[in-house]
Amino acid sequence: MEIGKYRGKLLGAITGRCAGCTLGVPVENYTIEQMKAMAFAGADEFPPVNYWSVVRFPDNLQYEIEKRSEYMRSRLRYVPVDDDITYLVLNMLLLKKFGKKYTLNDVAELWLKELPYACTAEHWALEGLKAGKRPEECGENKDNELIGAAIRADAFGYVCPGEPGEAAKLSYNDAYLTHRGDGIYGEMFAAATIAAAFTADTPLGAARAGAAQIPAGSKLKKALDWAFDNAPKLKGLMDARARLDAKFKGMSIIHTINNMCAVVFALALGGSDFTALISNSVALGLDNDCNGATVGSIAGAYLGFKAIPEYWYKPFNDTVNTYLNMRKQFSIKEMAAAFEEIYRNDR
Repeated sequence: MEIGKYRGKLLGAITGRCAGCTLGVPVENYTIEQMKAMAFAGADEFPPVNYWSVVRFPDNLQYEIEKRSEYMRSRLRYVPVDDDITYLVLNMLLLKKFGKKYTLNDVAELWLKELPYACTAEHWALEGLKAGKRPEECGENKDNELIGAAIRADAFGYVCPGEPGEAAKLSYNDAYLTHRGDGIYGEMFAAATIAAAFTADTPLGAARAGAAQIPAGSKLKKALDWAFDNAPKLKGLMDARARLDAKFKGMSIIHTINNMCAVVFALALGGSDFTALISNSVALGLDNDCNGATVGSIAGAYLGFKAIPEYWYKPFNDTVNTYLNMRKQFSIKEMAAAFEEIYRNDR
């Protein structure tokens, strides 16, 4: 891809991820009714068209660092801390240090150095590494089909613009540290979709290209095929959520399969409008901060930075907060420059 065009789309993808995540964090795993009630309390529209005016439990800490009140529209001064953003930075550091030929052992080494804590499958893998487990054993855990790997995919898509197959392959070792089966395929799908979004005709078309990179017989591929079949039939947000609930009754709201289908539905509902894309991904519920971040990446890579309304990124002041051990704060422009260098070095 021509560097100038890539640069604008890359900055759009990073910015979109930050915006989608920040919109989703205050309502993470909320029901639609709970989100509507919070919107009503702040006189906000629902689905949301801007960051939230009020949040519940404003003094509670996110990842032991950030008060939830810091995610409110009136308080935003940077991208507040969250795992979806921290893993993006972590995998930027992985590719910057080890390149596209990084190994499973490289991932483990970086995790031990940089991650103070983690959740679900990532928690079990990190604790296993600390206890002396070999990296190839750590993905054998009880949460290894949950969404954790899929939220780490973006960096691999960013350095493979227009090459979904390469992005899927590149993400595999990262996913294998913590996940198995459809958990791994979720990261491959997300990475491939983000890579495809740089050159796709539509965001939903990017997801179709991403789905083509995972095994045809897998549960995730079959579920995604169902989602693509249903996408043209959706009658709006509530219908989309009802279809997800009926199809995946009893499934954890942080499972890979139902959430990747929610991503497909959000892309179908949002079309090519940045706000509609991240708004629907959050308003659908399930693991909605993760899905907001993923859809934000896809939307930003597809549309480019200039197509993102300024109010979604101006409050960030080009600053991202993380909970990594060695360094807590990064510049969005600095991150974009690092990904561009990785891409240039491998062309």
